Amino acid sequence: MQGLMMHQQLMISDLIEHAALNHSTQEIFTRETDGTDHTYTWADCAKRVRKLANALLKAGVKPGDRVATIAWNNYRHVEIYYAVSGIGAIVHTINPRLDPKQIAWMIGHAEDSWVFFDTTFAPIVHGIGSLCPTVNGFISMTNEANMPHGATELLCYETFIADEADTIVWERFDENTACTLCYTSGTTGNPKGVLYTHRSTILHAWASCAKDVIGISAIDTVLAVVPMFHISAWGLVYSSAMLGVKLVMPGPAMDGENLVNMIRDQKVSFMAGVPTIWMGILNHLKVVGGKLPTVKCALVGGSALPEALLRAYEQDLGIPMQQGWGMTETSPLGVTNAPLPGHAELPYDEQVKIKLLAGRSIFGIEMRIVDDEDNILPRDGVATGHLHVRGPWVASGYYKRDDTKGDFTDDGWFRTGDVAALHPTGHLEITDRSKDVIKSGGEWISSIEVENAAMNHPDVAMAACIGIHHVKWQERPLLIIQSVPGTTPDIEEVKKCIGERCAKWWIPTDIVFKDELPIGATGKVLKRLLKEEYKDYTSTG
Repeated sequence: MQGLMMHQQLMISDLIEHAALNHSTQEIFTRETDGTDHTYTWADCAKRVRKLANALLKAGVKPGDRVATIAWNNYRHVEIYYAVSGIGAIVHTINPRLDPKQIAWMIGHAEDSWVFFDTTFAPIVHGIGSLCPTVNGFISMTNEANMPHGATELLCYETFIADEADTIVWERFDENTACTLCYTSGTTGNPKGVLYTHRSTILHAWASCAKDVIGISAIDTVLAVVPMFHISAWGLVYSSAMLGVKLVMPGPAMDGENLVNMIRDQKVSFMAGVPTIWMGILNHLKVVGGKLPTVKCALVGGSALPEALLRAYEQDLGIPMQQGWGMTETSPLGVTNAPLPGHAELPYDEQVKIKLLAGRSIFGIEMRIVDDEDNILPRDGVATGHLHVRGPWVASGYYKRDDTKGDFTDDGWFRTGDVAALHPTGHLEITDRSKDVIKSGGEWISSIEVENAAMNHPDVAMAACIGIHHVKWQERPLLIIQSVPGTTPDIEEVKKCIGERCAKWWIPTDIVFKDELPIGATGKVLKRLLKEEYKDYTSTG
């Protein structure tokens, strides 16, 4: 017997109409590309979403068509998200920091019909225009006065939508219809496209609203530093509309000074970003002084949270940090680290050990760890293995890619590529990426743990640990350090920091300094570039 409940397809268009109806006066603030500020409401946003949807329909965009964006976090980008998916088309968000040839490859692989871009990226558009035969037109996300000039014929966003009606009857269709396309970073070979659905996106947004996940509400002001070109800014584009949150969109102004000023001026209460962003804010505050009294929490993801950063925010600034873990393939939220009963009464050093774990799985996300033969390992916090996940907002395959056996198991799990331990409390502990684990003399060394230990030295701003050839042990760790400006860390003191937290034989004999570590658009150190740079480096220590 089936129940007697209404069945309504989960539609992204319902989110923007909900925000307009129930949170009409809540604001979206943007620091625009030209440095000026723009503020309007969710109701204003919804009107312009409808105008854009009508313009796209008039331009011939059909259900299933891909529409690309090369853009910062700003209000026009939000409008594109809702308008494109609302008419049954697919928003393809592109990382602008990729090589232009790779961007052109993505546009061709996705067969994008239109490309929206911020004026910052006009040189990219001009460079790749002739390489994108599927594209009908490039639309600059600005007004006529600020239109860029160049060889490629461009349309103006504001002109494109100006004469369209601000009313629309949104189509209803199957909730499993694709809505968004995001390619992985492509660290090896060509990037892989992850194709999200209306259903998966709304379920993910609902889950993120839980108090033990992100837990924002209508009284919050959220600084969305996570790029919208990377997994929908961790879903904040959708959860903020669901709850009526005030959004603060920094555009290209991602340095510590601009972010601190925005946080103070807009009275931000919740922040989401990667460790490199929080380090920039912390370093600026060290120079100018003061704190961020309105901020109640900072969500950290993208890469492991360094202990020194955690302690600085919580003890010096009074801002709790919450770690999370996820991937492009998990929409991205998979786990977040919320306290359990009794944690608050523990000594702070014990709390830190728990806070440095990735977190506990969100309802809907299942996890397991396996050995090299896919035998399931115990959840005892000791055994480590390859992490598999599955759930309603986890990818089941890649766009236009049939050979996925190495990425997905026969019984329906996604192979994350992470090496991890699962604790009896449900906590996930990421120990490394499979490709970054260092095997020395037949034993494993966690590059992540070595990096985090090194970053506890006050003069180490960032650290990356990679494996290099060794004549006796086959492989040994090489630690590459970016120093805090104006300092030169003492190598023996750095080794001492590592030895206090890691096995003695994990301590790198070889430590080198680099003015600046290569950082990708998602805030992670690009180890593949470091491995290439130091591929001929041989350790003899």
